[in-house]
Amino acid sequence: MHGDIIAAARALVEIPSPERAAAISAMFYRAHSADKIMKHTGMPHQAWGNGSLLAATQPRPNLPEPSLSNMDYLRALQQILTALIDWKCERDPSLRRYGR
Repeated sequence: MHGDIIAAARALVEIPSPERAAAISAMFYRAHSADKIMKHTGMPHQAWGNGSLLAATQPRPNLPEPSLSNMDYLRALQQILTALIDWKCERDPSLRRYGR
């Protein structure tokens, strides 16, 4: 959802650029794992939440959402969206026509 993307991008802004790819991978791993647990047990993961990217976002964003004139924030949004497209296309090859 939109809020998940925003939360992830806000968290990325607080992470140094060289560490962002690993942070995105960790966010997606936590969200996916929590989603599987939620589907299996009906209960959210104690630390990673209900399977949403928002719940799995670590560190939690502390600052308000930056303006879209903030280039670092725009890059963070782009990184999250690109990673999400790639992740979805890896899991469903029929979506590759929309990917890269």
